[in-house]
Amino acid sequence: MTDDVLILGAGAAGLFCAFTAGQRGLRVRVIEHANKVGKKILMSGGGRCNFTNTGTTPANYLSANPHFCKSALARYKPQDFIALVDKHGIRYHEKELGQLFCDESSKLIVRMLVDECREANVVIQTDCSITAVTHRNGRFEVATSQGVYTAASVVVATGGLSIPSMGATGFGYALAKQFGHTVLPTRAGLVPLTLSGKPLDDLADLSGVALPVEARAGDASFRGGLLITHRGLSGPAILQISSYWQPGEPLTLNLLPDVDAADWLAAQQAERPASELRTVLSEALPKRYAQRLCERWIANKPLRQYRAAELKAIAAQLENWPVTASGTEGYRTAEVTLGGVDTDGLSSSTMMSKQQPGLYFIGEVVDVTGWLGGYNFQWAWASGHAAGLAV
Repeated sequence: MTDDVLILGAGAAGLFCAFTAGQRGLRVRVIEHANKVGKKILMSGGGRCNFTNTGTTPANYLSANPHFCKSALARYKPQDFIALVDKHGIRYHEKELGQLFCDESSKLIVRMLVDECREANVVIQTDCSITAVTHRNGRFEVATSQGVYTAASVVVATGGLSIPSMGATGFGYALAKQFGHTVLPTRAGLVPLTLSGKPLDDLADLSGVALPVEARAGDASFRGGLLITHRGLSGPAILQISSYWQPGEPLTLNLLPDVDAADWLAAQQAERPASELRTVLSEALPKRYAQRLCERWIANKPLRQYRAAELKAIAAQLENWPVTASGTEGYRTAEVTLGGVDTDGLSSSTMMSKQQPGLYFIGEVVDVTGWLGGYNFQWAWASGHAAGLAV
């Protein structure tokens, strides 16, 4: 069967690219090996889909080439996607820091993308496994479980390795290598951290306790919530820093990010010298967590019994609390995959391969990874849009 464009993958980037190309009058077919489209969209944002971030800039992305994402992001902005959401009457709200979520369900975003594809006469085939992709006589041939399809252009929108239970595979990376592309090392990003041994024993029974922190690794730092789990640490601040941290590297937490700990403790000592440190910390931190700090790491006594130098040392400890993480939860729960198809082999304006004309790579399969908070969806829309206009 002959088409103009074959898009491999019916996730966010693939569907967006499909209707963008279809609106230009091209014959577009989307091939998806899973049994339905947009699986990761459906589960994102707790089922509400954090579909973009109004504050998106290139600085919100990790890549071996931090400049690569600039062109696509400049040509398709959050406001453009918001206009599409408004067109379909989908109600949404801003949660925090520019993060936009559906008021009702992420199903509405998937329905919107599918409706746009339908209006653009895009054919979507699910339960369709790809067995081979070849190029001869100026056209691509894609052999699948439902037949052989040919087209002048192929767009690889197969995603990364994150959440294999949703059908994630390394197919896109293998295809990139087949056509001469470099694939940079991949690892799980936006993922909970694991603890083991004594660090886990010290906290495991506090599973469910949450507190605001500032997490730091290298030159990166993020403020947000931390959640203690039965396996380690999670929450927005931890997910964010996980993309920058690697096992063996230092990782610290500021447990009192909203105050100057030294000044605060000195003020508490002056105002309530008879109060125990545990009691005072319990008013700034979750009570069970504050008690554990004083049981295991910080001597507990009335504030008047601490010398000024001791309080300063405790403050420094609270602002630079070391975390001995053993690793991450891995791709099983990771929201994204870091690394991927090297951007040096792609056009930043069209997403087309420099090695193989007519071959495009978009979305998560490319070495562009956003922060938590709608940035990865915006990259999916922007890269899909760039390729959809170019195929």
